[in-house]
Parts: sequence; C-alpha cells; structure tokens
Amino acid sequence: MTIKTHLPWPVKAALIGVMLGLGGAVAMWAYDLGRSFTGFKPGATTQQLATFKERIDKLGAERDRFSSTVNAAESQLNIERSAQKQLAAQVQALEAENIRLKEDLAFFESLLPVNTGQGVAIRRLKAEMIAPNQLRYRLLVMQGGKGGRNFAGDLQFTVTVAQGGKSAMMIFPQRNSSETGKYKLEFKYYQRIEGILTLPEGAVAKTIQARVLEKGQIRAQQSANL
Repeated sequence: MTIKTHLPWPVKAALIGVMLGLGGAVAMWAYDLGRSFTGFKPGATTQQLATFKERIDKLGAERDRFSSTVNAAESQLNIERSAQKQLAAQVQALEAENIRLKEDLAFFESLLPVNTGQGVAIRRLKAEMIAPNQLRYRLLVMQGGKGGRNFAGDLQFTVTVAQGGKSAMMIFPQRNSSETGKYKLEFKYYQRIEGILTLPEGAVAKTIQARVLEKGQIRAQQSANL
C-alpha cells in the first residue's frame, strides 16, 4: 500500500513559481555567460551605434554641402556658356559690320580723286556667280555736289549670257515684273545696292551692265566681266 500526500493548491503554485524563477535565472545566467565569452558588451555596442550614427550624419551633411556646391557650379557654368555664345554672336556681328565699313571706306577712298560734279555715278560694280543660275551683284550709286537735291530713279541691269551655243541679252527687271520695287533708287548722297539675279537654267553669264535711269533716261552706267 502506498500512501500519497496531497499538497494544497497554493503550495503547488508557489513551488511551480519558484521552479520557473530558478529556470529563468539559470537561463539569464547562461545567456550573460555566453555573451561574456564572445566579448559582447551592451554598453560598447550602444556607444558604437551612436558613433556610427554621428559619422553617418556628418557624411550626409558633407554630401548635401558638396551637392549644393556642384549645383551652383553647374548653374554658373551654364550662365558662362550662354554669355560666351552671346559674346561670340556679337563678335561675329561686329566683324561683319567691320568688313562692311571697310568696304564703304574703300568705296569712298576710291572716289576722292574723282569729281563727279553734279551728276550721278556708279562706283565699283561687282558681280559673281553664287550658284549655277544665280548672279550676285553689288554696287554703290553716288551723287556729286554739295547740297544737291534728292535723287529718285531706277536701276537696270543688262546681262549677256551664253545658252545653247548662242549669245543673248537679259534685262532686269523684266517688264511687268513684281520685283520692280527692288530696283528703285532714292538718295541724296549715295545708296548701296546689292541683290541676286536669277538666270535661266543652263545660261552662263558673261558680262553685266548696271544703268541708273531717271525718268527713262540713262544717267550713269558701268559694266563688269564675269
């Protein structure tokens, strides 16, 4: 016969709590012992995390600062490039104007020894082919004398061409042409004229003659070979 002693329920609960407490204490002791063996220190880890966070913050601040510097440099570079393009365009325009003024000076210097009196004269007629059927012309028309009246007239060109083995003469502007306004002259001292004459396909220009007309009468003329 076996005699079993029944413990009261509160005692059993107390014993179970003591056993669980001892088990937890043993587990914590084993955990701390394992960390001590591996060299793990909670205080050091927290300090390292704080150090790493501080370095990351510093690196982020430096990155933002460098990014701002790069953006400012790119903006300045774009401004300088735009200014450089504008300056290049201005220089090109000034060079073209300088060439134009030099040509004007050459025209006037060539006129110094010549006395045109009170008449109208054509100076330095120049012509060149810029395409197979396009003839470019340039000339200066002047009126001599001091305090002369305003001159009003027309400009006319006669071009001698060779086409199909034959020679022919073409007059510009042609009758009933819509471009007669381009050949009008109106000036007091001088007027620069330049433009392009369109020739028929296959025509080869040989000579060109410019005429200044006033009320249908020829006042001045000059020829040039091509």
